[in-house]
Amino acid sequence: MAQTTPNHTQTVSGWAAHDTSGNITPYTFKRRENGVDDVTIKILYCGICHTDLHQAKNDWGITMYPVVPGHEIVGIITKVGSNVKNFTVGDRAGVGCMAATCLKCEHCIEGQENYCDGVQFVYNGIFWDGSITYGGYSESLVADHRYVVRVPENLPMDAAAPLLCAGITVFAPMKDNNLLDSPGKRVGIVGLGGLGHVAVKFAKAFGHHVTIISTSPSKEKEAKDNLGADDFILSTDPKQMLLKKRNLDFILDTVSAHHSLGPLLELLKVNGTMVIVGAPDKPIDLPSFPLIFGKRVVKGSMIGSIKETQDMMDLCGKHNITCDIEVVKPDKINEALLRLAKNDVKYRFVIDIAGESSKL
Repeated sequence: MAQTTPNHTQTVSGWAAHDTSGNITPYTFKRRENGVDDVTIKILYCGICHTDLHQAKNDWGITMYPVVPGHEIVGIITKVGSNVKNFTVGDRAGVGCMAATCLKCEHCIEGQENYCDGVQFVYNGIFWDGSITYGGYSESLVADHRYVVRVPENLPMDAAAPLLCAGITVFAPMKDNNLLDSPGKRVGIVGLGGLGHVAVKFAKAFGHHVTIISTSPSKEKEAKDNLGADDFILSTDPKQMLLKKRNLDFILDTVSAHHSLGPLLELLKVNGTMVIVGAPDKPIDLPSFPLIFGKRVVKGSMIGSIKETQDMMDLCGKHNITCDIEVVKPDKINEALLRLAKNDVKYRFVIDIAGESSKL
């Protein structure tokens, strides 16, 4: 493991955290030369994910400092390797969480490479050459073309950036549970933040009745008026929870704070499914009786494959789905991270990496 190899000759400006304070400061580092399977991307925008906050502060105990966060990356391709046939210079491109997988295991072969045991992420990972990966808080990125997707021409680049993590995180479980082509289901979404708000947009686009489940009464108006949700349940109100018992076919739980699944499971019909995409730092409370007496299923989901991500981007282009964002300049990254920790954003921060030169 090394920060660089002799092939890392490109000097790149970016922004990194250097210790557990999580403070992000300007940082100059080296990226590899564009290889035969690579594309080089001039980064225009990069979304800020809650993962960035955890990694910057080493909350999970796995951060390799200095860390350059960012895995919601969009930009323009400036170089293309000789083996790359699906991208050309000038293409609008996106890179999400993955930088490399083994390409050989059953999951990679079956198109579920996001579950490969050898998956390495676009930052704070170890690339095939042994170097540490650096993410999208930087002016450019060199990426293997097999982990790059095309951004539809009609989508604004800044509002499309969070689709590369937040979007695919909620899209994949909907696809896995046959919600893309079976309209009329009753879908519940727990939490109305970066993940939850785009989940509402997907579920409505796919023709479902959407209920937001939240601990915040103030979220009802924005859920219904701004995002088009059909119903709202205040999960701290026992009367509302009882009234909606056995009402939903599917629940997507996006909440990363500690909470019990028991009351939420009671909202599911018999044979209903709950998928967890939020990642609380403490074990989840999962009582057995709501499972047993309702024949219910609880499972997890993590991002999606590259094919699924491209399918999602294409559907977003078709339905004109983007994320609700607040754009910040690089010198405001720390302020944005502080606000993100307080959930003070509707609903995703995006860094304007290229500044005034980017109008796409």
